Amino acid sequence: MHHDDSTPRSAPARPVQAVRRPRPADFADPAATADTPASSPRLPLSALARFRREHWFLASLMATVSTFVVLTIPGFAGASLEPQSAARTYLQLELPALSEIAEAEPLEQTAAAAGDWTTVTVRPGQTLGAIFSAQGLSATLMHRLLEHPGAREPLTRFRPGAEFAFQIEDGELRALRFDRDEATRVVLHVEGGHIREEKIEREVQRRVQMASGTITESLSEATARAGMSTASMLEMAKVFGYDIDFAQDLRVGDSFHVVYEDIYRDGERLRGGDILAATFINQGKTYQVFRYTFADGKTEYYDGDGRPMKKSFLRMPIDFARLSSRFSNARRHPVLGTVRAHRGVDYAAPTGTPIKAAGDGRISFAGWRSGYGRTVILDHGNGVTTLYAHMSRFSSYKTGARVSQGNTIGYVGASGLASGPHLHYEFRVHGVHRDPLTVTMPKPQPLPAGELARFREQTQPMLARLQQMQATASALASR
Repeated sequence: MHHDDSTPRSAPARPVQAVRRPRPADFADPAATADTPASSPRLPLSALARFRREHWFLASLMATVSTFVVLTIPGFAGASLEPQSAARTYLQLELPALSEIAEAEPLEQTAAAAGDWTTVTVRPGQTLGAIFSAQGLSATLMHRLLEHPGAREPLTRFRPGAEFAFQIEDGELRALRFDRDEATRVVLHVEGGHIREEKIEREVQRRVQMASGTITESLSEATARAGMSTASMLEMAKVFGYDIDFAQDLRVGDSFHVVYEDIYRDGERLRGGDILAATFINQGKTYQVFRYTFADGKTEYYDGDGRPMKKSFLRMPIDFARLSSRFSNARRHPVLGTVRAHRGVDYAAPTGTPIKAAGDGRISFAGWRSGYGRTVILDHGNGVTTLYAHMSRFSSYKTGARVSQGNTIGYVGASGLASGPHLHYEFRVHGVHRDPLTVTMPKPQPLPAGELARFREQTQPMLARLQQMQATASALASR
């Protein structure tokens, strides 16, 4: 649950008359059939000839009279269609002088003055040069606009879905419109050799929303039914991702209660915002998270005890993948067919899916490693290393580079000895393999006493909302 012709009638169809198939006799020459016996008496030929002459004379007379009536009595043809009592009113139409028509503005100029815009939505992989070329605009003009102060970043660092609007008249660019940020729209007017900037400030609001739901099919289905966007669903999965493996741990009957933000611009929903507070009940265990802002403006997520939600390592280094093979001391190799130990876990995912660093560390190896294929090994210090194998390609990081938790270090593939695209992930402590799904990590320290008191004061209103939603859901379930 989420808080916050008439069609004209056609004329009656006319009955379809039966059509008699023509017979050969219908097309026969009367002279040719004169000798053919008939059951009915025939007229003499002289009588037939006289009938034809009289017939043509009468037809000519009627045609002459009809033509005279039509030409001398205007509206005759339509008079029979109107009731005799209907009165006609004739109005004189005042037409503009020819000089006024000659001075009227051409249609094309009027349309341009009214502000006709051609809006282009950026597609994946599309460049600004390709967009300008599609509009018939030169690269020289594009570079002139890029040199305008404050225009280079929004015109070069855009993402798929961004919009550019062009006002073009007679093949010449008159104005370019784009969003510099969520609250500022910019119009660059091209006036001869000059570029004039117009800024339009737009109203951006953060609206607090509340949603509750129960898992019946999937997390995405449950959150959509509760009114949450896909972005908000992914954000919730991210903040709980250190404790809950949403690809493996979810069960039917799990539930959630969320307080989150939606961003609105000019009264229309723009995107999902931050998760402010949430409760997730997974397999009977309750997890809570609160977004906390420090005095210096820094924000982090903490559980109800003031401990950071962010752990030293991610539960899984890939989003929403399927666990295809577990840690085992004896597993039949899918390619070789031999039984051997499987010292890690496998996550099946489409080729090209990003692989994230499980924790902060340094890349100690990035290259080809026999059956592992393209492999990256991270050294996290204190004797802990992680291995990521069977990649289709590496990211831009090189051996020796430092990476932060969540950085993309490569992409899913099937290099080496692999039966299909997947990530093989290993976790080692002092060289000893551990099961990544069950290895125990030390809990992070809670906030200091002084900060903890401020945390409880700041998060109390959100805690009250969560408790209210949970009580409401329980009451509805008990009915």
